[in-house]
Amino acid sequence: MELLGTDEYIAALQDEGKLLVATARSADLDGPVPSCPEWVLRDLLSHIGFVHRWATGYVKDSLTEMVDEPDEEGVLAATVPDDQLVTWVADGHAALVDALWSAPDDLRCWTFMTAPSPLTFWARRQAHETTVHRVDAQLAAGARPDVLSSRFAADGADELLLGFLARPGSKRYTKVGPGTVGFQATDADASWTVKVSGTGLETKRGLGPVDLQVRARAEDIYLLLWGRRRPEGLDLEGEAALLDDWRKLFRVTWS
Repeated sequence: MELLGTDEYIAALQDEGKLLVATARSADLDGPVPSCPEWVLRDLLSHIGFVHRWATGYVKDSLTEMVDEPDEEGVLAATVPDDQLVTWVADGHAALVDALWSAPDDLRCWTFMTAPSPLTFWARRQAHETTVHRVDAQLAAGARPDVLSSRFAADGADELLLGFLARPGSKRYTKVGPGTVGFQATDADASWTVKVSGTGLETKRGLGPVDLQVRARAEDIYLLLWGRRRPEGLDLEGEAALLDDWRKLFRVTWS
């Protein structure tokens, strides 16, 4: 499959962040976030506001090593007053977008997943981070989430399956039993196979022999993998019970 270009990621980040902020301005900060049951909207905004500032530091200051940072509990505790929170998020988002647009193509800085370049890495990672949390904010506000393009959604599924799951030293596979699951987008030229065995985890593009095949629109695969929708209504062929356990693989936490 063909990935997006760096400029496309930055443009998506810009649009998704503005949509998230617009949603938050008219929502209840104490409203629960259905897709993140441990959070209310205030927590979600504190999280994304911090993450945008965290990412901006690496890009703007060309930091080549990972810096010390608070854990998620510390992030959520160090929030700003309610009457300033949405503006604080908007300011952090705007600063990140500006840093990415202004960064040189040959930017050198720390990253934590393989990418064509550090600039592309941060643009892609923050575009999808912001999109997922935009969906969260809309769900918290009781709104129907805006539709994602099939190309962008397929890119996000690819980042999770070949990026997060393939990180060196990942022990996520120990949370589930052995088996192989295939994901095929019905509206994009994109498919993946994820195999868990006693020796580790293997993810690759394309389809092979699987115990469970999941066929769905790219957006539905994206939201499923990010835990923002349930598998009901998807085309499942094979051992459907595998998916309940396997969804533990796809929980990406701050820590």
